[in-house]
Amino acid sequence: MTPEEWLYLIVGIVSVDYVVDQGLDYLNLRHSKTKLPEKLEGLYEADEYVRSQQYQKAKAKFGFVTSAFSTLLTLLVLSLGLFGWLDAWLRDSIDDPILLSLSFFGVLFLLSDWVNIPFAYYATFVLEERFGFNKTTLKTFITDKLKGYLLIALIGGGLGYALLWIIQELGAQFWLYGLGLVSLFMLVMNLFYTSLILPLFNKLKPLEDGELKGQIVAYSNSVGFPLKNIFVIDGSKRSTKANAFFSGLGKQKKIVLYDTLIEKHTTEELVAVLAHEVGHYKKKHIVMSLLISVVQLAITFYVLSLFMFNENLSLALGGNQLAVHLNFIAFGLLYTPISRLTGLLMNALSRKNEYEADAFAASTYAAQPLMTALKKLSASSLSNLSPHPAYVFVHYSHPPLLQRLEAMEKLAKES
Repeated sequence: MTPEEWLYLIVGIVSVDYVVDQGLDYLNLRHSKTKLPEKLEGLYEADEYVRSQQYQKAKAKFGFVTSAFSTLLTLLVLSLGLFGWLDAWLRDSIDDPILLSLSFFGVLFLLSDWVNIPFAYYATFVLEERFGFNKTTLKTFITDKLKGYLLIALIGGGLGYALLWIIQELGAQFWLYGLGLVSLFMLVMNLFYTSLILPLFNKLKPLEDGELKGQIVAYSNSVGFPLKNIFVIDGSKRSTKANAFFSGLGKQKKIVLYDTLIEKHTTEELVAVLAHEVGHYKKKHIVMSLLISVVQLAITFYVLSLFMFNENLSLALGGNQLAVHLNFIAFGLLYTPISRLTGLLMNALSRKNEYEADAFAASTYAAQPLMTALKKLSASSLSNLSPHPAYVFVHYSHPPLLQRLEAMEKLAKES
């Protein structure tokens, strides 16, 4: 294909992806129910349900604006050949190909991030603030940005340098070694993210001895899943929304409970949420997800190797010669349809895993407290209780609340 044909194809993919996304968002917005589903009556007061719908509409409208801006900016940069212009500008002062690529990605990241700062500010300090979720201060917002820049420079720069060196030394055969490098990085991050990265942004402290810890330990021991590392994170530093998660494998496994979650739920409900998370481990969902991610990564790297040294891709983006960094950008855009397909499959698998984890919690602990906890979590975050099925199919990694409740009720009747 000629550079012009590649450019037309890239522009077409970006445009179609935007239209599909906006169509799904519109369907989801229009699917909102004015009346609370019968099985969820009592979850909201009438005025609070109206407020949840207003929140979903406000998020959707903001999403329409940000998506349109991002897509138009991408199309403008492509049509004017600005990726190639940046490459040529950097080449005037940088001779080393690896440093050139790192500088290109660094400048591109900073420009992209700075352009999006007004949107991030609005989302945090206007949209989330309006509905009572935001607890982030301007100081925290700024320091989070600066810490993020530092981490990206150190970790992203180091990983990027190693990957670019492999590409430079091995040519088209780089994909297998690149796969090994990135897979190792993913494993290390899974093991040590909570210990090394998260404390840079939040305070974690061990859960104090008491009723909650006693019941968590008793439950985890009863299912052969002893837990020693139970932490509380100051999620209220940024938002009123609640969450909990596991991280790590083997001896590195940890459970992290948001302080907002502990504040809003009973001990039984918290143990039920924990039981759900334990279900993911006992059902091997974590390991399976890691393995699938590696397979996805292998496919991506192999396909990337077929495109990496195609000079016409660099020319399509406005370059004057073959440039690895330009081909990375071109490949990322061209790969969008495949990413969409793998995303659909991963979301479908994730939803299946959520049902299985719910069933595990219901059978090893109790269904009712988990159902109550899920209702409370949905209510406190003003979640969409009636998403469009097509939107769920494409975007949801968790089943909608109503479907999860119905599945657990069915299990209760069968047992």
